[in-house]
Amino acid sequence: MTLLDPTTTWHGKIFSDGWVKADGGDAAVLEPATGAEIGRTGVAGPDDITRACARAAAAQRAWATTSFEERASVLRRAGQLWEEHATEIGDWVVRESGAIGPKAALETHVAAQECYEAAALPSRPLGEIIPSTSPRMSLARRVPAGVVGVIAPFNFPLILAIRSVAPALALGNAVVLKPDPRTAVSGGVAIARVFEEAGLPDGLLHVLPGGAATGESLVADPHVRVVSFTGSTTAGRAVGQLAARHLKRAHLELGGNSALIVLDDADLDLAVSAGAWGSFLHQGQICMTTGRHLVHESVAERYVAELAEHANRLPVGDPAREQVALGPIIDERQRDRVHALVTASVQDGATLAAGGTYEGLFYRPTVLAGVRPSTPAFREEVFGPVAPVISFADLDQAVALATDTEYGLSLGILSRDVMKALDLAERIPSGIVHINDQTVGDEAVVPFGGVGSSGTGARFGGAAANVDAFTETQWVTLQGTVTSYPF
Repeated sequence: MTLLDPTTTWHGKIFSDGWVKADGGDAAVLEPATGAEIGRTGVAGPDDITRACARAAAAQRAWATTSFEERASVLRRAGQLWEEHATEIGDWVVRESGAIGPKAALETHVAAQECYEAAALPSRPLGEIIPSTSPRMSLARRVPAGVVGVIAPFNFPLILAIRSVAPALALGNAVVLKPDPRTAVSGGVAIARVFEEAGLPDGLLHVLPGGAATGESLVADPHVRVVSFTGSTTAGRAVGQLAARHLKRAHLELGGNSALIVLDDADLDLAVSAGAWGSFLHQGQICMTTGRHLVHESVAERYVAELAEHANRLPVGDPAREQVALGPIIDERQRDRVHALVTASVQDGATLAAGGTYEGLFYRPTVLAGVRPSTPAFREEVFGPVAPVISFADLDQAVALATDTEYGLSLGILSRDVMKALDLAERIPSGIVHINDQTVGDEAVVPFGGVGSSGTGARFGGAAANVDAFTETQWVTLQGTVTSYPF
């Protein structure tokens, strides 16, 4: 059995009580490496969102009363399907998002783990007995939020959707998912097909690709009580404002400009390798990408030279047809933004130590030396394979440079003195800290999120974060007789 044969039922359609035509018509699925059309998906319009949310709300009530064993069984079966179809789904991740093979394999592996972890949620204790001044039992319990709207981006299309879809379903909610239309198959169709085959009851999951207008309709729909958004800080602010106007919770995982701090005692060969991975993995199109390299002045010159050497020897090309380290940027608009920041940085005085060129959507891994705090590629999130390097003289200056940003997603510190690194980390606000590792990392079992303009904190992953994100707290009291009042 294949899940994603484009000639079958999902071609040109959305998933909403089965595979149906969308009000917004359909759109091509393009392979960024070649520009070829490799499929078509439906494009949801506002009326599709309205119908889907109403249907999800109706289906959710029965799902919430389903036994924890049944909900867990569906999630376990979904996890098995990700494993059984990893190669097929991974091929779509490669061709649709421009990922290299190992990155695609990571996505399917994590998708399975997210479902297995979510399968443990329905049987968790979801409440506590609390004291009361009256002769009664008083308890606080967690109940499903209702309908959860999930808006996911293109860069890790599968992981960044399933990490909300799986726990939300496991905890008794219905889900309406809007994947990025550029990765609507690997970030949407694949999820619909897996849960369809896993036996999820009809009406509980709707997958509706679309643009900004589709997302606005989803956030504003009165049936949606929680919005889980992953994307840019600019778009996240708009989502948060719209959700606030409608008095609903929005969990926002946004951009970053994460710092990797290399102290003078670090193993420099390992540091350079870590820095290259942190900046160039998936063409730098990761919220946790190492966007700023802060290197002690005593080793900065050597670090730049070796990082540039790494960049120059990394092969760039079509990951579906050759073994490469970097694939294509997702589209021309993003490539042009990356190149504009690199060009502006050089005009501002930075030096190109490597890269800074492209062919089509293939952008060479780039190293910028002579960087200042005002350098555009240092100050802004690039979302491309660019490594700006700046030096510091002491720890106070390192802290000043690291904290001179609106973002606070991930932080890496490399040093042989682990306790010194930990002390340094405590001076830098960040949702994630890695001592002796680069900035990119996530697991299904960990609470994930950033501070500042990187989002609203740890609202994804880990049992506690997922329960907090996708349930409401309800106070319940019980007593044997009706209270007598003086009225």
